[in-house]
Amino acid sequence: MTTTPCATAHTPAWDELVAAALLGTERRTPPVQPRPGQDPAAALLDEAALRTVQRRAALLPAAAGARPEAAPDDPRPPLPPAAARRLALLLADRAGPGGAGRQGSAPDLTELLPQWLTAANGHGYRAPAPLLPGLLDTARARSDLRAEALALAGPRALWLARLNPQWAYALRGTAAGSAALPSAAGEQFWHEGLFAERAALLASLRRGDPAAARELLATTWAEERAEDRLMFLDTLREGVSLADEPFLEQALSDRSRNVRALAAELLSALPGSALAARMAERARACVSLDLTGTREDRRIAVEAPPECDSAMQRDGVAAKPPSGRGERSWWLTQLVEAAPLATWYERLGVTGAAEAVALPVADGWQPDLHAAWCRAAVRQRDAAWARALLGPATAPPAPEGGTWRDPAKLLSALPPAERAVWVADFIAAHGLSDAFRLLGVCAVPWAEPLGRAVVDALDIARDAGSYPWSFSGVMGMAERCLDPAEAGRLEVLTSVPDEESAPPGASGYWAEAFRRLVDTLRLRGVMRAELGAP
Repeated sequence: MTTTPCATAHTPAWDELVAAALLGTERRTPPVQPRPGQDPAAALLDEAALRTVQRRAALLPAAAGARPEAAPDDPRPPLPPAAARRLALLLADRAGPGGAGRQGSAPDLTELLPQWLTAANGHGYRAPAPLLPGLLDTARARSDLRAEALALAGPRALWLARLNPQWAYALRGTAAGSAALPSAAGEQFWHEGLFAERAALLASLRRGDPAAARELLATTWAEERAEDRLMFLDTLREGVSLADEPFLEQALSDRSRNVRALAAELLSALPGSALAARMAERARACVSLDLTGTREDRRIAVEAPPECDSAMQRDGVAAKPPSGRGERSWWLTQLVEAAPLATWYERLGVTGAAEAVALPVADGWQPDLHAAWCRAAVRQRDAAWARALLGPATAPPAPEGGTWRDPAKLLSALPPAERAVWVADFIAAHGLSDAFRLLGVCAVPWAEPLGRAVVDALDIARDAGSYPWSFSGVMGMAERCLDPAEAGRLEVLTSVPDEESAPPGASGYWAEAFRRLVDTLRLRGVMRAELGAP
């Protein structure tokens, strides 16, 4: 005689079975009757299995969805076969930035992927269709890769992103996604999208059509939250021009102090703006040439403003100084840094920036005045003033906290070739200890004088018995930034030197680090050749 697997007084609901399974049969009696000698838990599982089959058999077929449109064509040329294989390898090693899994002298592929993408996009290639999912997954995990990855993926990446919500960032977080929106859809997206989506749309539009971006922002400006207005206004920084002046002048009266300050900063970057003219007039009243002595005794006289009136505050001057800073010096530096640098030629009777910087400043005001000029040079991208304020690279660096200069920022105002020469001279004179931030503003690949200076300084550090891990950051930067053509010249550094003057084990580490550097440079050279680069 055959018995029913689970005889029950009633047919238990599926939710009852799930609740008993989650709580356990010791805490809740299963809604089933076990067979003689059967464990209650086994009876519960038997009933659940039977009910699962019943539920599946009773499911109605879902209505078929609309078939997606065909993927758009991408007319760009395909990657060369060797480069396509290289991309597959790079995507397979996409654990994330930092190279945590790197062993020995093996190159860090995760750090080479950004360069590879930039180079491939420079050739105008398109990514192979089978690699698009991996490329989208990689860009999803690493936001630093998104712009270049989506540029290589092209319109088919957007087509895929509309089919998979995990890749929705491609539709909202990049120039490619927002540029694909037609005008009417873009306006709707601007009014209805999330903040991150709207910010990406505005940034993309700003790059392609600055006026349209500004006009779109103006349509909702009054209704935006203060923190959102600040972030949106910062998108105008790219390509800011006198065409933006009316909008920025309006923002000077904003309810938010931070928004007012940012609007003033952007206007002060435009020497022809009305705000710059107002700040120049105020600054001239505070800084002048002392004519009481002979021409040889000329010096700059400074009289800090006695108050910070409402007009100054509207133009972005913060009335309250930071802790430990005097009010009047705080107001003075804000006026000077916002004034056009051309103001000082006539005011100080000089013909160039170097002559102005060389003038002595009375009563200990030099650090404040020169610090303000430094910020003005960076903001106005004035190479002549940046060059004069930097001074020679061979000059002794000021003690920590005792300088008004920020060389890394001043270097950003110089042409790339000049930056490389200045930093190379700095490293030759002072070593690598204070050069890390300076290297970060130099163009990649490093120009020959800079690359040679970095390698020579690393070699000197090794010979001097320095701890090798102190230079791991510079070594990692060299792997990404040195010209691959330098690999042959560096081969001699991969040998293990004498251990006598080095810390225990340091010589082997140095040899391994230089081997990794050489191998990475050679790999970068191979990758460049695979892409068809000369």
